[in-house]
Amino acid sequence: MSLLEIDRVGLRFGGIVALDGVSFAVERGQICGLIGPNGAGKTTLFNCVTRHYTPDEGTITYDGRDILTVEPHEVIGLGIARTFQNLGLFELMTVRDNVLVGAHHRMTATNFVTAPLRLPGVRAEERRVRADVDALLDRLDLTAVADRPAQGLPLGTLKRVELARALASQPRLLLLDEPANGLNHAEVEELQDVVLRLREDFDLTVLVVEHHMAFVMSISDAVVCLNFGQEIASGTPDEIRQDPAVIEAYLGPDT
Repeated sequence: MSLLEIDRVGLRFGGIVALDGVSFAVERGQICGLIGPNGAGKTTLFNCVTRHYTPDEGTITYDGRDILTVEPHEVIGLGIARTFQNLGLFELMTVRDNVLVGAHHRMTATNFVTAPLRLPGVRAEERRVRADVDALLDRLDLTAVADRPAQGLPLGTLKRVELARALASQPRLLLLDEPANGLNHAEVEELQDVVLRLREDFDLTVLVVEHHMAFVMSISDAVVCLNFGQEIASGTPDEIRQDPAVIEAYLGPDT
Protein backbone atom coordinates (compact mmCIF):
# COMPACT_ATOMS: atom_id res chain seq x y z
CA MET A 1 0.00 0.00 0.00
CA SER A 2 1.08 3.56 -0.63
CA LEU A 3 2.19 5.61 2.36
CA LEU A 4 2.31 8.87 0.38
CA GLU A 5 0.08 9.72 -2.58
CA ILE A 6 0.52 12.87 -4.64
CA ASP A 7 -2.50 13.43 -6.88
CA ARG A 8 -2.63 16.16 -9.55
CA VAL A 9 -0.84 18.70 -7.36
CA GLY A 10 -0.48 22.15 -8.83
CA LEU A 11 1.10 25.29 -7.40
CA ARG A 12 1.72 28.72 -8.89
CA PHE A 13 3.64 31.72 -7.62
CA GLY A 14 2.05 34.56 -9.53
CA GLY A 15 2.71 33.76 -13.19
CA ILE A 16 5.28 31.05 -12.36
CA VAL A 17 4.01 27.47 -12.57
CA ALA A 18 6.02 25.57 -9.95
CA LEU A 19 4.01 22.32 -10.02
CA ASP A 20 1.62 21.32 -12.78
CA GLY A 21 -0.57 18.30 -12.10
CA VAL A 22 2.10 16.13 -10.46
CA SER A 23 0.90 12.62 -9.52
CA PHE A 24 2.81 9.67 -8.08
CA ALA A 25 2.80 7.38 -5.05
CA VAL A 26 5.49 6.17 -2.67
CA GLU A 27 4.93 2.65 -1.37
CA ARG A 28 5.54 1.70 2.25
CA GLY A 29 9.16 0.74 2.82
CA GLN A 30 10.21 2.09 -0.57
CA ILE A 31 13.03 4.49 -1.40
CA CYS A 32 11.77 6.78 -4.15
CA GLY A 33 14.13 9.14 -5.96
CA LEU A 34 12.84 12.49 -7.22
CA ILE A 35 15.06 13.93 -9.94
CA GLY A 36 15.00 16.70 -12.51
CA PRO A 37 16.78 19.92 -13.54
CA ASN A 38 17.11 22.89 -11.21
CA GLY A 39 13.75 24.61 -10.96
CA ALA A 40 11.80 21.47 -11.85
CA GLY A 41 9.72 21.70 -8.67
CA LYS A 42 11.33 19.01 -6.51
CA THR A 43 11.93 21.01 -3.34
CA THR A 44 8.63 22.84 -3.88
CA LEU A 45 6.90 19.46 -3.72
CA PHE A 46 8.76 18.67 -0.49
CA ASN A 47 7.49 21.97 0.91
CA CYS A 48 3.94 21.00 0.01
CA VAL A 49 4.25 17.65 1.78
CA THR A 50 5.62 19.33 4.92
CA ARG A 51 2.91 22.05 4.66
CA HIS A 52 5.22 25.00 4.16
CA TYR A 53 3.26 25.56 0.94
CA THR A 54 -0.40 24.87 0.20
CA PRO A 55 -1.04 23.67 -3.36
CA ASP A 56 -3.57 25.53 -5.49
CA GLU A 57 -5.03 22.22 -6.63
CA GLY A 58 -4.75 18.49 -6.08
CA THR A 59 -4.44 16.34 -2.97
CA ILE A 60 -1.62 14.91 -0.86
CA THR A 61 -2.52 11.85 1.19
CA TYR A 62 -0.29 10.41 3.90
CA ASP A 63 -1.22 7.08 5.45
CA GLY A 64 -4.78 7.56 4.21
CA ARG A 65 -5.10 11.08 5.65
CA ASP A 66 -5.52 14.30 3.70
CA ILE A 67 -2.38 16.10 4.80
CA LEU A 68 -3.56 19.44 3.42
CA THR A 69 -5.92 19.68 6.39
CA VAL A 70 -2.98 19.49 8.82
CA GLU A 71 -1.24 22.54 10.28
CA PRO A 72 2.51 22.79 9.52
CA HIS A 73 3.53 22.27 13.16
CA GLU A 74 1.50 19.04 13.29
CA VAL A 75 3.28 17.33 10.41
CA ILE A 76 6.22 16.03 12.44
CA GLY A 77 3.82 14.40 14.88
CA LEU A 78 2.31 12.39 12.04
CA GLY A 79 5.66 10.74 11.37
CA ILE A 80 7.10 12.93 8.60
CA ALA A 81 10.60 14.41 8.90
CA ARG A 82 12.99 16.05 6.46
CA THR A 83 16.49 17.30 5.91
CA PHE A 84 17.27 20.49 4.01
CA GLN A 85 19.19 21.32 0.86
CA ASN A 86 20.95 24.08 2.80
CA LEU A 87 21.84 22.79 6.24
CA GLY A 88 19.45 24.10 8.89
CA LEU A 89 21.57 23.38 11.95
CA PHE A 90 22.16 25.71 14.91
CA GLU A 91 25.87 26.40 14.59
CA LEU A 92 26.57 27.42 18.20
CA MET A 93 24.66 24.50 19.72
CA THR A 94 26.33 21.17 20.32
CA VAL A 95 25.75 18.24 18.01
CA ARG A 96 23.73 16.50 20.72
CA ASP A 97 21.51 19.54 21.31
CA ASN A 98 20.93 19.93 17.56
CA VAL A 99 19.71 16.34 17.41
CA LEU A 100 17.56 16.81 20.53
CA VAL A 101 15.69 19.57 18.66
CA GLY A 102 14.29 16.87 16.39
CA ALA A 103 12.68 15.15 19.37
CA HIS A 104 10.92 18.19 20.81
CA HIS A 105 7.43 16.98 19.88
CA ARG A 106 8.01 13.78 21.85
CA MET A 107 8.34 15.73 25.11
CA THR A 108 4.65 15.43 25.95
CA ALA A 109 5.15 15.64 29.74
CA THR A 110 7.15 18.86 29.46
CA ASN A 111 5.47 22.27 29.34
CA PHE A 112 5.85 25.74 30.82
CA VAL A 113 4.54 24.54 34.18
CA THR A 114 6.15 21.12 34.57
CA ALA A 115 9.60 21.94 33.16
CA PRO A 116 10.64 24.50 35.84
CA LEU A 117 9.31 22.22 38.58
CA ARG A 118 11.40 19.30 37.31
CA LEU A 119 8.59 16.84 38.06
CA PRO A 120 9.45 13.12 38.02
CA GLY A 121 7.59 12.57 34.75
CA VAL A 122 9.60 15.33 33.09
CA ARG A 123 12.92 13.94 34.30
CA ALA A 124 12.00 10.41 33.17
CA GLU A 125 10.96 11.68 29.75
CA GLU A 126 14.18 13.65 29.34
CA ARG A 127 16.28 10.60 30.25
CA ARG A 128 14.39 8.45 27.75
CA VAL A 129 14.71 10.93 24.89
CA ARG A 130 18.40 11.62 25.63
CA ALA A 131 19.09 7.88 25.64
CA ASP A 132 17.41 7.59 22.23
CA VAL A 133 19.43 10.53 20.90
CA ASP A 134 22.71 9.11 22.23
CA ALA A 135 21.89 5.81 20.48
CA LEU A 136 21.36 7.72 17.22
CA LEU A 137 24.64 9.57 17.65
CA ASP A 138 26.41 6.25 18.13
CA ARG A 139 24.67 4.68 15.12
CA LEU A 140 25.76 7.56 12.87
CA ASP A 141 29.32 7.72 14.26
CA LEU A 142 28.75 11.09 15.92
CA THR A 143 29.51 10.23 19.55
CA ALA A 144 33.03 11.66 19.35
CA VAL A 145 31.68 15.09 18.37
CA ALA A 146 28.47 15.00 20.42
CA ASP A 147 29.56 17.79 22.75
CA ARG A 148 31.18 19.98 20.10
CA PRO A 149 29.39 22.93 18.48
CA ALA A 150 28.15 22.25 14.97
CA GLN A 151 30.12 25.25 13.73
CA GLY A 152 33.38 24.25 12.07
CA LEU A 153 32.62 20.56 11.64
CA PRO A 154 33.21 18.98 8.18
CA LEU A 155 30.29 19.00 5.76
CA GLY A 156 30.01 15.22 5.76
CA THR A 157 29.68 15.23 9.54
CA LEU A 158 27.08 18.01 9.45
CA LYS A 159 25.03 16.02 6.95
CA ARG A 160 24.96 13.13 9.41
CA VAL A 161 23.97 15.48 12.24
CA GLU A 162 21.02 16.73 10.23
CA LEU A 163 20.05 13.17 9.37
CA ALA A 164 20.21 12.24 13.06
CA ARG A 165 18.03 15.23 13.92
CA ALA A 166 15.37 14.07 11.46
CA LEU A 167 15.53 10.51 12.81
CA ALA A 168 15.15 11.78 16.39
CA SER A 169 11.51 12.56 15.61
CA GLN A 170 10.97 8.83 14.92
CA PRO A 171 9.51 9.30 11.43
CA ARG A 172 7.90 6.78 9.16
CA LEU A 173 8.39 8.98 6.08
CA LEU A 174 11.82 10.60 5.67
CA LEU A 175 12.33 13.34 3.08
CA LEU A 176 15.96 13.87 2.07
CA ASP A 177 16.70 17.06 0.11
CA GLU A 178 20.01 16.66 -1.77
CA PRO A 179 21.81 14.72 0.98
CA ALA A 180 24.85 14.00 -1.23
CA ASN A 181 25.36 17.62 -2.31
CA GLY A 182 28.94 18.73 -1.61
CA LEU A 183 30.19 15.32 -0.49
CA ASN A 184 33.24 13.62 -1.95
CA HIS A 185 33.14 10.20 -3.60
CA ALA A 186 33.95 8.25 -0.44
CA GLU A 187 31.36 10.17 1.59
CA VAL A 188 28.69 9.54 -1.05
CA GLU A 189 29.38 5.81 -0.98
CA GLU A 190 29.19 5.85 2.81
CA LEU A 191 25.90 7.76 2.66
CA GLN A 192 24.45 5.13 0.32
CA ASP A 193 25.14 2.45 2.91
CA VAL A 194 23.78 4.60 5.73
CA VAL A 195 20.47 5.34 4.00
CA LEU A 196 19.90 1.71 3.04
CA ARG A 197 20.76 0.51 6.54
CA LEU A 198 18.52 3.08 8.21
CA ARG A 199 15.62 2.17 5.94
CA GLU A 200 15.85 -1.42 7.18
CA ASP A 201 16.62 -0.67 10.83
CA PHE A 202 13.86 1.93 11.31
CA ASP A 203 11.30 0.58 8.80
CA LEU A 204 11.44 3.89 6.90
CA THR A 205 9.86 5.02 3.69
CA VAL A 206 12.18 7.52 1.97
CA LEU A 207 11.61 10.19 -0.68
CA VAL A 208 14.92 11.66 -1.80
CA VAL A 209 15.67 14.65 -4.04
CA GLU A 210 19.13 14.39 -5.51
CA HIS A 211 21.27 15.49 -8.48
CA HIS A 212 23.99 12.90 -7.82
CA MET A 213 22.73 10.24 -10.21
CA ALA A 214 25.01 7.41 -9.09
CA PHE A 215 23.74 7.92 -5.54
CA VAL A 216 20.03 8.16 -6.28
CA MET A 217 20.03 5.31 -8.79
CA SER A 218 21.92 3.01 -6.42
CA ILE A 219 19.50 3.35 -3.49
CA SER A 220 16.11 3.90 -5.16
CA ASP A 221 13.45 1.30 -5.79
CA ALA A 222 11.58 3.78 -7.98
CA VAL A 223 12.42 7.13 -9.56
CA VAL A 224 10.20 10.03 -10.61
CA CYS A 225 11.49 12.74 -12.94
CA LEU A 226 10.07 16.27 -13.00
CA ASN A 227 10.66 19.00 -15.55
CA PHE A 228 9.10 22.47 -15.49
CA GLY A 229 6.80 21.33 -12.68
CA GLN A 230 5.47 18.32 -14.57
CA GLU A 231 6.12 14.61 -14.12
CA ILE A 232 7.71 13.40 -17.35
CA ALA A 233 8.58 9.84 -16.33
CA SER A 234 8.45 7.34 -13.50
CA GLY A 235 9.70 3.79 -13.10
CA THR A 236 12.63 1.73 -11.93
CA PRO A 237 16.13 3.24 -12.09
CA ASP A 238 16.89 1.18 -15.23
CA GLU A 239 13.70 2.39 -16.91
CA ILE A 240 14.46 6.01 -16.06
CA ARG A 241 18.02 5.75 -17.39
CA GLN A 242 16.66 4.66 -20.77
CA ASP A 243 13.63 6.95 -20.98
CA PRO A 244 14.03 9.31 -23.98
CA ALA A 245 12.17 12.16 -22.29
CA VAL A 246 14.41 11.98 -19.21
CA ILE A 247 17.58 11.77 -21.31
CA GLU A 248 16.55 14.82 -23.32
CA ALA A 249 15.44 16.91 -20.32
CA TYR A 250 17.97 15.96 -17.71
CA LEU A 251 20.35 13.00 -17.89
CA GLY A 252 21.96 13.54 -21.28
CA PRO A 253 22.96 10.79 -23.72
CA ASP A 254 26.07 9.67 -21.82
CA THR A 255 24.51 9.09 -18.38
